[in-house]
Amino acid sequence: QVQLVESGGGLVQAGGSLRLSCAASGRTFSNYAMGWFRQAPGKEREFVSAITWTGDRIYYTDSVKGRFTISRDNAKNTVYLQMNSLKPEDTAVYYCAATTESRLYDSSWYDYWGQGTQVTVSS
Repeated sequence: QVQLVESGGGLVQAGGSLRLSCAASGRTFSNYAMGWFRQAPGKEREFVSAITWTGDRIYYTDSVKGRFTISRDNAKNTVYLQMNSLKPEDTAVYYCAATTESRLYDSSWYDYWGQGTQVTVSS
C-alpha cells in the first residue's frame, strides 16, 4: 500500500502561482512513477503531468506545457507540481497518483490515489 496526501491548493488570481505537494508513505516511493490529474466540476478526470521513478522522463498535457513543472524528491517521498501563470480553466481538484506501469497518461493504470486538493483560479 502507498498512501498519498496532497497539499498546497487554494484560491489564486489569474496569472498567479501555486505549488502542489504530494507526500507518499508506505511502500518504496522510488519504485513508482507519479502522476498529477485534475477534475473540474462536470468534467472527467484528466491527465496533467507525470514523472518516472528516476525522473528521466516527464510528460505534460498540452494545455499546461510551459506553465507547470513536475518534480520529485525521492529522499523526501514527495512529488511536486509547480503551477505558474494560472488560468481560470485550471480550476479543478488536483489528484496525485502512483503507478508501476508505463502508461502514464491513463488514469486507469494508476494503483494509488490521494484525496485531492482544490485549486481555484479567479479571473
